[in-house]
Parts: sequence; C-alpha cells; structure tokens
Amino acid sequence: MGVYEELVERGLIAQVTNEEEIREMVNAGKAKFYIGFDCTADSLTAGHFMALTLMKRLQEAGNQPIALIGGGTTMIGDPSGRSDMRKMLTREDIDHNAECFRKQMERFIEFGEDKAIMVNNADWLLDLNYVELLREVGTCFSVNNMLRAECYKQRMEKGLSFFEFNYMIMQSYDFYYLFQNYGCNMQFGGDDQWSNMLGGTELIRKKLGKDAHAMTITLLTDSQGRKMGKTAGNAVWLDAEKTSPYDFYQYWRNVEDADVLKCIRMLTFLPMEEIRKMDSWEGAQLNTAKEILAFELTKLVHGEEEALKAQTAARALFAGGADDSNMPTTQLTDEDFEDGKITVLSMMVKAEMIKSNGEGRRLIQQGGVTVDDKKISDVFTSLTKDEIAEGVIVKKGKKVFRKFTL
Repeated sequence: MGVYEELVERGLIAQVTNEEEIREMVNAGKAKFYIGFDCTADSLTAGHFMALTLMKRLQEAGNQPIALIGGGTTMIGDPSGRSDMRKMLTREDIDHNAECFRKQMERFIEFGEDKAIMVNNADWLLDLNYVELLREVGTCFSVNNMLRAECYKQRMEKGLSFFEFNYMIMQSYDFYYLFQNYGCNMQFGGDDQWSNMLGGTELIRKKLGKDAHAMTITLLTDSQGRKMGKTAGNAVWLDAEKTSPYDFYQYWRNVEDADVLKCIRMLTFLPMEEIRKMDSWEGAQLNTAKEILAFELTKLVHGEEEALKAQTAARALFAGGADDSNMPTTQLTDEDFEDGKITVLSMMVKAEMIKSNGEGRRLIQQGGVTVDDKKISDVFTSLTKDEIAEGVIVKKGKKVFRKFTL
C-alpha cells in the first residue's frame, strides 16, 4: 500500500483535483506541498493535529513539506467557519505567535536542507502594492464565483466585510507565489477551505498556462478537525503551559465512543493492520481504545515520559488503586482557609476548575461535583485541613479532576 492509499484508508482525503497524478507523486515521494497555519493564538491546538500528522506522514514517505506561517493572512482573518469577524491582531502579536508555532511544529516535522522548510507569507504579502495586485491577479477572480463559495455564503446574511472578502485572493496568491519561488506543486488543507484552495490552483493555471501542474487536496472529511480542537468551549492546546499533559490525555481519554476509532485511524501512527483489528471492538474494549488513543497522542505531543505519567494518574481515577502522584495538583495554603475550613467552591475557583461561584453552585445543584467519588449536594460544603492533609480529589463532571493538598 502506498502512502496515498493509506491516507484514503485512514479517512483523511475529502476532495482532490488530479487524483491519479497526485497519487503517483505522493507515492513516489515527489510532492512538495504546503499547509498554511494562521497564527491567531500563541499555541497550536488539537484541531491542527490532522495537518501536523499529515506533514509527518508525507515527509516520512520522502515528500517535502512547506509549513506556511500566515503572518500576512492573519492580519485579515479567514471568514471560513465564522459567524463574526475575527479579532484584529497587531504585527507584534502575530510575530510572537508565529515563533511559538515554529517551536511546536519542530516536534512533528524535521526541518533542514532538503527537508521541511518554514516560510511566512508576511514576507511577500505585506510588500504588495494594492493597485499592482489588482492588475496582476484581480482579473483572474470572478466576484460571482467568489460569492457562491461556502466560506462566504454562510456570512452573507450577517454581513461580510470587504476586508475579509480579500482573504481568498491572499490565500490563492500564496500558492501562486510558492509555486513560482519554491517549486511547490501541491497544497493541503481543510475541507472547508476548498473554495479558497481552488482559487490558488486556478490562479496558477490562468497566469502560467494549463500545463502548470498545481494540485489541491483537502482533508477533514467532516467537521471532525474543528470538533477535536475544542472541548466545553475551550481550546485544547498543544502548549503544556496552556493544557497540561494530564488534561491533554484526559481530553482524548474521554472522546465519544463513536469517535474513538475514527481518531485512532486519522491521528495516530499505529499500523493499519493493528487498527483494522479494532474495528469490531465494542463495549469495554472501546475504553481500551480510548486509552490507546490518549497515550499515543500525548506521547506524540509531550513525549513518552509525560504520557506514562498522565496514563498512571488517569488510571488512579478510572480503575482505582493506582498512583495518583502525577495528577494535576493544587496546593492550598493557610490563607485559603477561614476558621480552619475551605468551601469546595473556593477550592474549585482557586484551581480554575470553574470561572465563578455561580457556575459552581449550578454544578453542585445538578449533581456534577464529587469529592473523593462522593457526590455533594450542599453548595456550602466545606473541608477541614485534616480532611485535605492526605489529599482529596475533586471531580467536575466526567472529565475534569484536581487533587488538592496542603
């Protein structure tokens, strides 16, 4: 099986422009492809996993990745999947985020001579003369076709600014520039980017002729990528300072039963022979699959040592009797106690398990908080220093745990 066939079996390919040509190039290790990352935050998220693992898979098969940092396009903001305009960032913010992305990408991709390269589209987009751009590429875009694109249609009712309307042209220009200056012959991206990506392919053909071999592949056959990137309204970050290895592990340990095998297939590097055997798993076996998924992805991002620590701590909760020393812990001080006691609400606020006492009160009233596996119903429940001295575990819902000590 070639690497392209493996991508198909793993459920990663959604749409392609020249499938036979793409198959031959990818399997022969002759693709020089790019994936773009707009740096809207100072960390990549779990939602970037498909792109990162794809680059790793293709590089291992001899293909050359170009990691495109969107220092220029981030200054506009992609309207795809948005109901409102993104916050406008400063150049300094974008540069800082780009540097953070680079450090995280180095865990997945090998950079160097004849290996992966990283470029920033700010290097060419910010120097463009607007009138010259209109004359050079503006004539290649039909406004009627642009308005039919899904990335714009979903915004038309609420309002689409001309500022964001330019995003497709900027992204298309990226492929055109990389094709001419870096020999980039292929682009990958999310399925919701299909219209933007086709714009780049068509721009190359219109400017350079029909024989210009520029190809497009989209990943994410559904909304799985975005779904994987967030939980309970919060992003699951790859930066250990923003999402601890334990919380990262717990996120994947608690994916829905219906999603676990899909995630294993799409995101891990387990051999397909091994994954095929899991297709018939059900019931308790799915919990085993979740452990496998959580361990493999935590190891990929944070290293095997941190993955083992997270696994051990998680088993202390799910299986009982295991070592909980690696569980995220909040240490309380004398100042946290009043008359020798502290409310569970105060503990949860201190550990940032909840944003406010109001949120905590609702959770307790709904039966969503336990202390050492005992559900509490009184919002004024307090614990003494003696009760906390040996350590207590507070659980919020099914997925969030914290150990508290003195």
